[in-house]
Amino acid sequence: MSKRDYYEVLGVAKDASERDIKKAYKRLAMKYHPDRTKGDKELEEKFKEVQEAYEILTDDQKRAAYDQYGHAGVDPNRGGGGGGADFGDIFGDVFGDIFGGGRRGGGQRVRRGADLRYNLELSLEEAVRGKDVEIRVPTLQSCDECDGSGAKKGSKPTTCPTCHGQGQVQMRQGFFAVQQTCPTCSGRGNIISDPCRKCHGQGRVEKTKTLSVKIPAGVDTGDRIRLSGEGEAGEQGAPAGDLYVQVHIREHDIFQRDGNNLYCEVPLSFTRAALGGEIEVPTLDGKVKLKINPETQTGRMFRLRGKGVKSVRSGATGDLMCKVVVETPVNLSAKQKELLEELDKSMGTGKDTAKHRPKETSFFDGVKKFFDDLTN
Repeated sequence: MSKRDYYEVLGVAKDASERDIKKAYKRLAMKYHPDRTKGDKELEEKFKEVQEAYEILTDDQKRAAYDQYGHAGVDPNRGGGGGGADFGDIFGDVFGDIFGGGRRGGGQRVRRGADLRYNLELSLEEAVRGKDVEIRVPTLQSCDECDGSGAKKGSKPTTCPTCHGQGQVQMRQGFFAVQQTCPTCSGRGNIISDPCRKCHGQGRVEKTKTLSVKIPAGVDTGDRIRLSGEGEAGEQGAPAGDLYVQVHIREHDIFQRDGNNLYCEVPLSFTRAALGGEIEVPTLDGKVKLKINPETQTGRMFRLRGKGVKSVRSGATGDLMCKVVVETPVNLSAKQKELLEELDKSMGTGKDTAKHRPKETSFFDGVKKFFDDLTN
């Protein structure tokens, strides 16, 4: 049975670009892949036909021979219906088109340096106001002896004889061709026969570098500051990774932070809570006066507007929330105890008690009702 025209198989014109051929192949390979066709022999043959066409038309020499002599110009046994399609290319290029990554063609892999993380601990005051800090980061940096090539000065890496600089080799398994990292060069695409004495052919050396980091005002725990290109150096001149400075704010003795707001507890004597008055409360900018209303109870929250944290993103400033905690006096003298007992008696019983201590009265009235209901 005569073979169909390869361009017809893929549904592309004879002057189609390699990109158009790849796109057509991806569409048809997904349509006829054995995993989807569930053993349908006819569709399986189509899949092999599509792979063979793709292998011929994406090889410049084979395509030129095919264009000039047709099927007689290419050796069908070399294709074997198996094809040289790399499914990493199929799906990698699809997602690469979307996200800007992926490999473009064969070629050796560019091994970008690893990203690094540095944990930076700050006080609340430093985080709120911002500051410049110096950090020391141990990392792999490009070797200055060989300029990151890994080869001794005066020499240079040679193309790997196994993969011919591709960084990958192809293993055939039945209908499929699987791409694997080249075992000779470990995917680099070249071999260093005369390595640099300083980095021993790695192209990178361990160093500790000092960096100045500008911490913007308003950062909080969990925020990250990215320093582009300050991570590990890439292999053999490849781009360096990034350094991420991870911020952690130490616990403060007075304030707790929640977003742009600050919270603090303000202890208040029970006489001041009962009579009211003014007290001084701390803020990050110094002390301020806070007016306490008479008969203030524990848990009452006072808001000091604009005394919180200025947002690193929006620029809005939060508030300081002061929670009153009425303090019961301790270590009383005999005279003080006597005075308190007189105060307690002066509040009377019955209705008078409810007048001065409404919460206490309400609670015990509720308790009494609860037990009455149980006995009835």
